[in-house]
Amino acid sequence: MKLDAAERTQLLSRYKSRIQKGQRALRDQYLSSYDPDPACLLYERCHLIDEALRDLWTELHLPDSMALCAVGGYGRGELWPSSDIDLLILLPDDPDPARAGQLEQLVGLFWDIGLEIGHSVRTVEDCLREADGDLTVQTALVEARLIVGNYGLFSRMASEFKKHLDPQAFYHTKRVEQEERHRRYQETPFSLEPNCKDSPGGLRDLQTILWIAQATGYGNSWRDLKRHGFITYQEEQGLDRRERFLQNLRIQLHYHAGRQEDRLLFDYQTALAERLGFRDKPTRRASEQLMQEYYRTAKTIMQLNTILLQNMGAAIFPSAEHAPILINERFQNAHQLLDVTHERVFTEHPPAMLEAFLLMEQHSELKGLTARTIRSLWRARKLIDDDFRQNPLNKERFIEIFKQPRGVLHELRRMNQFDILGRYLPKFGAIVGQMQHDLFHVYTVDQHILQVLRNLRRFSDTDFTHEYPFCSQLISEFEKPWLLYIAALFHDIAKGRGGGHSELGAFDALEFCDEHGLAEEDAELIVWLVRHHLVMSNVAQKQDIADPDVVAAFARMVKDERHLTALYLLTVADIRGTSPKVWNSWKGQLLEGLYNQTRRLLLSGGQVPAQGIIRERKEEALRLMLYHGIHESAHEQLWNQLDTVYFLRHSAEEIAWHARALHYRINTEEPVVKARLNPHGDGIEVMAYTRDQRDLFARMVGFFSRAGYNILDARIHTTKHGYALDSFIMLDVTGRDSDRSMIHYIEHELKERLLQQGPPERPAQGRISRQVKHFPIRPQVTIENDEKDAQFVLSVSAADRPGLLYTVASVLATHGASLHTAKIVTLGERVEDTFLITGGDLVNSASRIKLETELLNQLQS
Repeated sequence: MKLDAAERTQLLSRYKSRIQKGQRALRDQYLSSYDPDPACLLYERCHLIDEALRDLWTELHLPDSMALCAVGGYGRGELWPSSDIDLLILLPDDPDPARAGQLEQLVGLFWDIGLEIGHSVRTVEDCLREADGDLTVQTALVEARLIVGNYGLFSRMASEFKKHLDPQAFYHTKRVEQEERHRRYQETPFSLEPNCKDSPGGLRDLQTILWIAQATGYGNSWRDLKRHGFITYQEEQGLDRRERFLQNLRIQLHYHAGRQEDRLLFDYQTALAERLGFRDKPTRRASEQLMQEYYRTAKTIMQLNTILLQNMGAAIFPSAEHAPILINERFQNAHQLLDVTHERVFTEHPPAMLEAFLLMEQHSELKGLTARTIRSLWRARKLIDDDFRQNPLNKERFIEIFKQPRGVLHELRRMNQFDILGRYLPKFGAIVGQMQHDLFHVYTVDQHILQVLRNLRRFSDTDFTHEYPFCSQLISEFEKPWLLYIAALFHDIAKGRGGGHSELGAFDALEFCDEHGLAEEDAELIVWLVRHHLVMSNVAQKQDIADPDVVAAFARMVKDERHLTALYLLTVADIRGTSPKVWNSWKGQLLEGLYNQTRRLLLSGGQVPAQGIIRERKEEALRLMLYHGIHESAHEQLWNQLDTVYFLRHSAEEIAWHARALHYRINTEEPVVKARLNPHGDGIEVMAYTRDQRDLFARMVGFFSRAGYNILDARIHTTKHGYALDSFIMLDVTGRDSDRSMIHYIEHELKERLLQQGPPERPAQGRISRQVKHFPIRPQVTIENDEKDAQFVLSVSAADRPGLLYTVASVLATHGASLHTAKIVTLGERVEDTFLITGGDLVNSASRIKLETELLNQLQS
């Protein structure tokens, strides 16, 4: 195998060129074909590499005692355009130093000729030892095949491995692995950017079945599984068709991305749709058509995966025949699975379709549906028509599904998976697989609805009380929580129809409640929740909930404690069901604060006067100050310089904190900056006190942004003697998890910048997110009088980007506008910020228009 430098260079050039030309030819042939065959491309790519490796092995005169084997996907005969080439170099015994050196050079050559390999060097004994208990090694060896070298050695390894492998353990471990993988993807294929390989319903679900089939001796193809009776001819054809779609999709994705990428990111969806033959329609983008086809494919694969794993499991784990336990004349318990008593149950008695899901909820011993029950459901689903929907028995059963103490979410998910839910509620069927390009939802509309319902159910589950203690307490005391589940089902059901989805959804909910005979007060609550499901979030995040008038207006809208509690629970579940990025403890604090203030007002029977609120806060603040050893009159100088708005906007605890820091330096010439961990949630709370100065807010915003913090809330006050007293709630966006260690840095560095009064520092430039690039939002800016005509409300809605708040602050400073409060609402990749401003000749409409125009120009640039 020894090569001099010239020989090595010549060999590398020859093989590298050969492989590149071959791969390019296969790529061009595939992409130019009107109806490309993905299986053929994957096989031909394997064949190309096989031939190159055989020739290289022979040319290097490697010992006859060794073998080169393909494993993993390459062993299966599927070599994707950007996947690794998994190789096993099989040895008869442990290599001596000279042989080890040769092997090291060989692996280097593989890389140098342009192959991205994953490799292992093992003896037969090594293979058996490492496969023991290691599912990854077992899976790779299940698909091993000989490329070149000692056939006897490979046969011995394959034979010994087959004896060594426990089919039952392999089946069990593979199922557990699949369940864990599904949980990583929230057990749904309906993410807006799914992984076509690993998400539920992706290629990995198909591969799992074939791995188990190979390990248990049932073959390695869908035809083999049909021959063994695990699937029908129609199911075999369906699997072939769905696999072909996913294979084409993944191949096109690899070629388009130019690397191993299995996520269907927004960046790629439009191009992939065009490559796969989808075209824009007046009502739907080509990318949306592609994704709906993907979701239909994934849903079918999940169904067939369930059927196959169940049927194969029954064959792999033969059990003593026990007569099924009869539940009623239509259903029986067969080995803890709900089974139809005969295959015509649903066609002869269609109401049994809803009964099946109700029985699953009522019988905790049932762990799923038998394969024939799933097949029968799927075939009978089209019997759900207008007559079915008008049947009083079906209406009663559908409502009963929501009322059960267990299994509500699981069965609604199952009903959606088998197209039962969308057929019973056609308006729900219309939003199945519907994309949402609003930059903060990460699921299709139907899956978001089910995520909201999941959150509501978790509030009732004692296993999750630690996650939602306040919600868990409220829902445990709430009569008829099932009404909330129905409201969740309808809250976004009108998405995509045009017009206000809340109002349209309320109309749908009213129609549903009337048709299903719900009590008037129950129907009223459901319809009211659907109509107003966005209100509490908007009030808490965009309005000044320290203002008694804001709380009073909200209290008049909710009317009573029952409506308030229902809306609070639905709002929390809704926000948490959009995306992991959208929820944070600050939003939780705002919502809980609005709930408590409103409840107090409702229970008092009327509006609590502002002066009463201020008196109570001052008394509580004084008590806290005395607790910390502050003299009872130390606060007077500071409080005399503050107006009533200050005491309304801050809690008693915050007022006491400010007074402790400032009572002895009311007229200080040096800025005072204090920071602490947010006592009510995540992040940092910062207070800055200094003589008012030009560009003050922009200066602080720039500093915080460069320090890696996003401002969630800002309250700006100017004392009677010309000092600014500003406070901020901020979250770290760097992921460094070091808020405590940042406190001293913020106090010292911000003080220095306020002393120097240099030009505001622009925030560091950052990347605009992928979602914003592909689904840009047109910025919106409005300036309106507040309800008291004393100040102006500036509302900004735009795609989130680095430095956005700094841009707003700079424009306000340029126009001489004074900022009093800032509410920063981040919804995924979108921001909806609200500012209370005065000054700058805002009473003049021309000045307001000029400010709006400049803000729009800056936000669009």
